[in-house]
Amino acid sequence: MTSSTTPTSGTHDQVEGKVHEVKGAVKQKIGHVTNNPRLEDEGAAERISGVVEKKVGDIKKVFEK
Repeated sequence: MTSSTTPTSGTHDQVEGKVHEVKGAVKQKIGHVTNNPRLEDEGAAERISGVVEKKVGDIKKVFEK
């Protein structure tokens, strides 16, 4: 594989962060709809960690160039 097809560390963090952000939002919404505060809190925490992970990926991409 060439480096152009291999995702960079920053890109990987951005993608993983987005996945966690979406999963967390879904969990949070399901927890809210089913009146399950534990699931809602778990979803909120995962969503926030996804946002942070995306930001870390953004920062890494700046320094990779």
